[in-house]
Order: sequence, then C-alpha cells, then structure tokens
Amino acid sequence: ISDTDQWKALQAHVGAIHKTHLRDLMADADRCKAMTAEFEGIYLDYSRQQATTETIDKLFKLAEAAKLKEKIEKMFNGDKINSTENRSVLHVALRAPRDAVINSDGVNVVPEVWAVIDKIKQFSETFRSGSWVGATGKPLTNVVSVGIGGSFLGPLFVHTALQTDPEAAESAKGRQLRFLANVDPVDVARSIKDLDPETTLVVIVSKTFTTAETMLNARTLKEWIVSSLGPQAVSKHMIAVSTNLKLVKEFGIDPNNAFGFWDWVGGRYSVCSAVGVLPLSLQYGFPIVQKFLEGASSIDNHFRTSSFEKNLPVLLGLLSVWNVSFLGYPARAILPYSQALEKLAPHIQQLSMESNGKGVSIDGVRLPYEAGEIDFGEPGTNGQHSFYQLIHQGRVIPCDFIGVIKSQQPVYLKGETVSNHDELMSNFFAQPDALAYGKTPEQLRSENVSENLIPHKTFQGNRPSLSFLLSSLSAYEIGQLLAIYEHRIAVQGFIWGINSFDQWGVELGKSLASQVRKQLHASRMEGKPVEGFNPSSASLLARY
Repeated sequence: ISDTDQWKALQAHVGAIHKTHLRDLMADADRCKAMTAEFEGIYLDYSRQQATTETIDKLFKLAEAAKLKEKIEKMFNGDKINSTENRSVLHVALRAPRDAVINSDGVNVVPEVWAVIDKIKQFSETFRSGSWVGATGKPLTNVVSVGIGGSFLGPLFVHTALQTDPEAAESAKGRQLRFLANVDPVDVARSIKDLDPETTLVVIVSKTFTTAETMLNARTLKEWIVSSLGPQAVSKHMIAVSTNLKLVKEFGIDPNNAFGFWDWVGGRYSVCSAVGVLPLSLQYGFPIVQKFLEGASSIDNHFRTSSFEKNLPVLLGLLSVWNVSFLGYPARAILPYSQALEKLAPHIQQLSMESNGKGVSIDGVRLPYEAGEIDFGEPGTNGQHSFYQLIHQGRVIPCDFIGVIKSQQPVYLKGETVSNHDELMSNFFAQPDALAYGKTPEQLRSENVSENLIPHKTFQGNRPSLSFLLSSLSAYEIGQLLAIYEHRIAVQGFIWGINSFDQWGVELGKSLASQVRKQLHASRMEGKPVEGFNPSSASLLARY
C-alpha cells in the first residue's frame, strides 16, 4: 500500500498538517460539524484529530486503493482471509439473526451457531431455575470460568460492564461469576476464595482442551471438587466450551454438557460464541445476553452497509492509520469515563495488539512502515491522577474518550452543585479541550504566573483525541462498543495489508517454556544440573 499514489499523497500532506494547530482548526465551525458521525445514539466527534476535511478525503482514497470495501465483503462472505491458517473470519456470524445466510466452505454456518445458542439458552434456564443441582442436591449459584487470553479478557469486560446495569444486576442477584486465567496458583486461590464446591459450577474454556495453562487450572479445580465431593461429582460441577469431545469425556465431563465453537472464530474475537455467552448467560440469564448480541449485530450491519463517510469503524480505523503510519504516534489511550468499562482497555489491548502487532504483510513481505498500536488505558478520572501528565506535557498519545449520557447508578446529593455523574462528565468534556488547546505563555503571564514557572506551566496543546458519547450503557450498547472496536481494528489491518487474524508471535515463548518445564522436572525429581541454556538463563534457573 505504501507504493500507491494515495499513500504518497498522504505523506506529502503531513507537512501541511504540521503547520496547523488544533486551536485554529477548532475555530472552524463547519469543519467541526463535518467531523462527526452518529449511529443509533452513538455519537462520534473526531474534530480534535490533527486532520482537516481534506485529510479525511485522502484517507477515503487510501481506503479505495487498499480495496477496503472488497475486503470487508470478503470477511462477511466467509472467504478464507486468514490465509496463514486457511480459515474464514466469521465472528459476525456469532451474532447474526437466525434467518441470515453466512457461508464458510459453501455451508451456511448460521444454523450451527443458533443450535449452540439454543442449547446455551436451555441449559442456562435449567441452571438458573435451580433444576440443575450439584452432587449433594443443592442448586449451584457460583460459576468459575477457566480460560486464558481471548477466553477470558472479552467475557470479563462484558461481565464487569453488566455488573452495575440495573436490569442485569437484578437478574444476577444471589449469583457470582468469577474468571480464572493465570496459571499462577495465586489466581486459583483468589478465584475460589469463600466458594463452596457444593454450590459451584466450573466452566472449562479451551477449544482443543489442550491449552497448557487452562488445563492445569482445570485439573486443579477438578481436584478441589473431587477432594470435597468425590469423583462422581465432576459431571455435576464441571462443563466445557470445547470442540474436542473425546478429551472432554476423558476428563470426566459429560460431552452433552460441552458447548462447541468453530475454527473460523479467533480467540480474541470469541466473546459472542459460547466462550462468553455461556458464562454470561449463567450469571445474567440469556435475555440480557441476547441484547448484547443484538447490539454487536447492529454494528456489524452498520459496518457492512454504511457509506465510509458515516461508518464509525471505518472512520476510526482510518484515523488510527493516519496517527500511526503518517504522524508517527505509536500509542493510543482508551479512556472511558465510566467505571463499568474498566476492563475495556485490557480487552482492546489483546484485540488490537495481537491482531495488528505484525511486521510482515499478508504475503510475507517485511513492512516498510510501522503498523500496530500500543494500547493502554484506565477509566477517567482515575487515569487523570495517573498518566495524563505524560499525555498533556510529554509524548503525544492520541486518546479515545468514551462518555455515557445516562449513568448506570445515578447519585444526587442534596446541596451539591451537580450530580456525581455530572462531576465525572465535566472532566470528560474538559480534558479533550485541554489537550487540543493547551495553555500559552501569554495566557500564563496575564494570570501573573512567575516567570520561572512559565515553561513548567505551559501546555503546547495540539494533542489529538476523539470523543464517543453513548446514550446509556446497557447490554445492547456494550455489544455495540465491542463490535466498533473489533471492526476498527480489522479496518487498520485491511489498510496495512496484514493478517489481523493470526497470532504466530505467541508461539515461540510457549515452545521455549516446554524446554524449561522439562529441565525443572529433571532438576527437581532427579537432581539433574541445569544444561542447554545460555549463561544468563542457566544462572537464573539455578537460582530459582
């Protein structure tokens, strides 16, 4: 893509942008109005990006050169766009309406998806009604979901966001959902603290049922159940999300209580499969989770059918490419002014950095430009007291500000100037302007700031951000927000010409860990010396 005229036109345009300042750009009312988009009550304002309407036009031309529309269609049509693994990429099928037709290998996968959804719906109703009982005849009210990476970060984000939604909270009364991801035994201890095996159901999430960390944790929790309730309790207290029914059965789980998913779902894109839908339905009931799926589906449809000028994921993806590859800003801060979204940034970290953290094109050619983004974030106002100093006066980091009009848990205290939510949102509106406008030495002098402090109190401004305003934060909007980020990240990958759907970078460390595992076993069990490692690793291992 960097050989195209459209890419070169954007490179040439950077100089013109460097001559502007957001202070001046923001004075143009027509520009500000033009740089907004809205879909179903989600309002996007990107006028605080270091860009003009001309920049946006040039980015649309780049999208055309990269065949973006065609690539989006290929994804929805089930073409094997994950070419290194020869797979379709169809997380959109996981939330498609029942009558939709989405093919992979010439077969409509939607009926298979709905067969699993119907099974989850039925199982969750049986479970939540108290008809499903444990080994001692008691209903189960606690769920521990065991999985790592995509099997945990996405579902945890949705769970955390739903916990304080009044409707979801009402449905979850008297129940607990916990996640166990890390192989660290500390995580095991935390996930089962104060839980009674008698009233606990464990969900093992592993497509192959061979993921090292997940299966060790699964065996650990199996031991916890068996030591308390006996071996016959396993089938009553453990279920699986997996496609390997043979290993599920050998483990002691009834294969009828295994919920499948497919090769065309990548781990980090699997929240809308049984990976997320099963544990979330056990906690909140299927009707709430269905709203979440419908929210995601609404964005899928918007992404596929809207013109680029009005298309939220496309606009966001193109702006990210502009910031990373042309303006040279390698990071992005995700700043939700909503504590309910505290696990959004950790999920997007994986979604974005595992998808687009690539150094070669989809054809295996070394990239001559930077791709991928360093993602991090924290809810406002917590982040303001943490890393905003760097964002205001240190490095330039484009920011995503996410605000919600209606709080999940409003509080109005008598005698206060504003409600608690309005206090939070005052910061949501102020911070982007502080970043854009900054504060000049002249302004400081007019406030009689002493001369020696002026350099320290000057804010250069001209720091880009964009703002999302959501009408509320129910299951539906949470689904929408998830899908916006999923598709935005795909757009970036489609423009950069990389495969956003494989993750070979996670393999090497895993294979080296298996050598270490063998050494630890040999040293501990047979007293063998540490051999075959470099001097640094050998001395670290010996010390351990």
